[in-house]
Amino acid sequence: MGLKKNHEILFEAVKIGKLEIKNRFVMAPMGPMGLGDSQGGFNQRGIDYYTERAKGGTGLIITGVTQVDNIVENHIGTGFPCATQNPNQFLRTSREMVERIHAYDSKIFIQLGGGFGRVLYTPYEAETVAPSPIKNVWTDVTCREVTVDEIKHIVKMFGKAALIAKNAGFDGVQIHAVHEGYLMDQFATAFYNHRNDEYGGGLENRLRYAREVVEEIRKTCGPDFPVTLRYTLKSFIKDWKDGALPGEEFEEKGRDIEEGIEAAKLLVSYGYDALDVDVGTYDSWWWNHPPMYQKKGLYIPYAKIIKENVNVPVICAGRMDNPDMASKAVADGACDIVSLGRPLLADPYYVNKLKDEKVEAIRPCLSCHEGCLGRMFTYVSLNCAVNPEACRESVNRIVPALKKKKVLIIGGGVAGCEAARVLALRGHEPVIYEKSSRLGGNLIPGGMPDFKEDDHALIKWYEYQLDSLNVEVHLNEAITSEKAKNYNADAVIVATGSIPKIFNFGNNNNVFPAADVLNGKVNPGEKTVVVGGGLVGCEIALWLAKKGVNVTIVEALDKLLAVNAPSCPANRDMLKKLIPFNGVEVLTSSTVVRAAKDEVIINRNGQGSRTIECNSVILAVGYNSERSIYDALKKEIPEIYLLGDSRKVSNIMYAIWDAYEIASHI
Repeated sequence: MGLKKNHEILFEAVKIGKLEIKNRFVMAPMGPMGLGDSQGGFNQRGIDYYTERAKGGTGLIITGVTQVDNIVENHIGTGFPCATQNPNQFLRTSREMVERIHAYDSKIFIQLGGGFGRVLYTPYEAETVAPSPIKNVWTDVTCREVTVDEIKHIVKMFGKAALIAKNAGFDGVQIHAVHEGYLMDQFATAFYNHRNDEYGGGLENRLRYAREVVEEIRKTCGPDFPVTLRYTLKSFIKDWKDGALPGEEFEEKGRDIEEGIEAAKLLVSYGYDALDVDVGTYDSWWWNHPPMYQKKGLYIPYAKIIKENVNVPVICAGRMDNPDMASKAVADGACDIVSLGRPLLADPYYVNKLKDEKVEAIRPCLSCHEGCLGRMFTYVSLNCAVNPEACRESVNRIVPALKKKKVLIIGGGVAGCEAARVLALRGHEPVIYEKSSRLGGNLIPGGMPDFKEDDHALIKWYEYQLDSLNVEVHLNEAITSEKAKNYNADAVIVATGSIPKIFNFGNNNNVFPAADVLNGKVNPGEKTVVVGGGLVGCEIALWLAKKGVNVTIVEALDKLLAVNAPSCPANRDMLKKLIPFNGVEVLTSSTVVRAAKDEVIINRNGQGSRTIECNSVILAVGYNSERSIYDALKKEIPEIYLLGDSRKVSNIMYAIWDAYEIASHI
């Protein structure tokens, strides 16, 4: 199949400075936690991870941030590479990576960072730095003001790090950044910068740090070594640790678009060769790290503003995985280069698959942040929820089986589908039996809200994969333990999922599980009470509220989303803000004690009761594992495995990862 005409523009060569890139795709920089060694070089996981994306066709790879200094702000032991920590180790490991990437005719930039400042994440009450004495975003500690001598030192380290990177074979650098509220952006933004010296006050003074950095790199690396900048046009700050939502009217406390345009022009005049554009800051983090609640292509309008005001290439990320949308953005002059971050975590071969117009073969990113940012916060490791091989390309590479086995898989949810896919790739013969009319399990109701469309895209991807691999699938066919025992399979995988918890409130005629409402089996009416303020409860409440339903959430704990992990603050905080913004009433520390025909009685944590009129009560209080078939067979079948929610109720990530692990070793 040939490349569609509207997609051809994405495969044109493009230049940054004098450097030519083979297509308009760049891998967006993402935190490289777990990809560095103890000496500041890249470990094998990091080398394999970046190389795999070049192998997949991406024209330009931009690494995650590598800090240039460990004196003003110490990053040793964080798992981040660092060119200046041990230059020989960085040079040696980087050279191996760069040479492999160049073999695929891809280019690679190192992203160099000048500090986190007030956004340095520390679980302890440790001192952090900032342009002025302002509070750390994560703790109550006031940051120490950076001295002029320290700024000069970091600038020198940028030049040193860039030269080391150039000698290692990197094709350019990206500076991190006048972006997202990191240290350089804190200097650039008056909301954070209260200095009265040459680094504070007017815009040019606040941009002095960024100017000195590019000038220093020009001194050490020459005029033709590309220097790009990660750049935030607008901050979306309402106040400290308080960001604005899409469509919300507010007074911008950070950088507004007018100043953002002026700053962009100045930065280009200083010598930056390209601007990698987004919006937001740590105080409004759901803009920089957009969850599924943000629309796709959300940065396109902002990139176009920059493109209309500067004469250097503009890079645009932000949920850009729809190739028709990406093509249109380039054709309309909104950007020159399309940046893919999480989509390349999910599928490193995105670009080559698109070039071959096998769009249905591209594994979708769910924008869930569970495997990437959620795990970076919780376990200091970059991964991907839907791709167990991400950042573990050598460790988790699929190996052909020595002996073919017939494997019976009971259940066609995400765990069963992933197990079947991996087994088939290894040369086994998996057979799926699913009692319902389609594959997908809990992804089917979970993907019903419009902002969860990629859940259904993942189901379609599994359907395509299993069909391409000729996996035998039986729908509308429940399998009994007796039939499974006599099936003559070499191994059995039980992935029968879970069933919703049902509470008896005295009158259950108008009490329904969330899945029945999501699947359209039940009309909740004009007023409903959602019992449970976890992820399912909050998402169904938001979905119904947007459809005009009057919704009240009743949660027994003292806050919403209290038990969902590993979760990313961008997703969690945005969803918590969207609930009241869309008119949903929230009653925490509360329980439903009785449901009548048209009302429910709420206990407010022993502080009295309240009656709420409603047409329905929706239960989003969790699930119980369904493992009856496994319990009946575990002593009868020698090789039997329990996967997904039937083993332990969890999330999509662990269903996929556990299935991959088991299927990789049968």
